[in-house]
Amino acid sequence: MSIRQGKKPDIALAREVDARPALPFDKTIEVRDACLCLHVQRTARALARRFDDVLRPLDLTSGQFSLLMSLNRPEPPTIGSVAELLAMDRTTLTANLKPLERRGLVTIAVDKQDKRSRRLGITPAGRALLAQAYPIWRETHTALEFKIAHGSADSLRKALMSLL
Repeated sequence: MSIRQGKKPDIALAREVDARPALPFDKTIEVRDACLCLHVQRTARALARRFDDVLRPLDLTSGQFSLLMSLNRPEPPTIGSVAELLAMDRTTLTANLKPLERRGLVTIAVDKQDKRSRRLGITPAGRALLAQAYPIWRETHTALEFKIAHGSADSLRKALMSLL
C-alpha cells in the first residue's frame, strides 16, 4: 500500500528513508544560484505578472496576448503550428483558446484541405483588442529592455532561442 492510497507507510520503510543522508545545504545554494531552469522560470513568472498587470484593463493576460498575437497572420494557422510556436502542447493550447473563443476573439474551424486538422482565426473583435493591447505591450517592453544593459537584450534573446 502506498501513502497516496491513504495508508500509513511501513515503519521499516520510514526508517530507511530517514537513514538516507540528507542533501547538504550547500547543494541547495548551488541550485539556487546556478540553475538556468530556475532563473528562467522565475524571470518568466515576473515578466508575465508585469504584462498581466498592464494588460488587465483590457481583460487580457500576457498569455492571451501572446496567443492572439500568434494568430495575427495573413492565413489562419493550424493548432499544431501555433502550439509549436508557443512551445505548448496541443491540449494546453486548446484549453487556452476556449476563453478567447467564448469572448468572440478567436475562431476554431475545420481545415478545408484536411478535415482532421483545425485552423485558428482571429475575429475582428480579436484584432481590435490586439490593436489596443499592442501599444501597451510596446511601452512596457521598451521599459524592460531599457533595464537591460545596452545591446544585451538581443544577446539575451539569442541565448534563450539557442536553448529551444
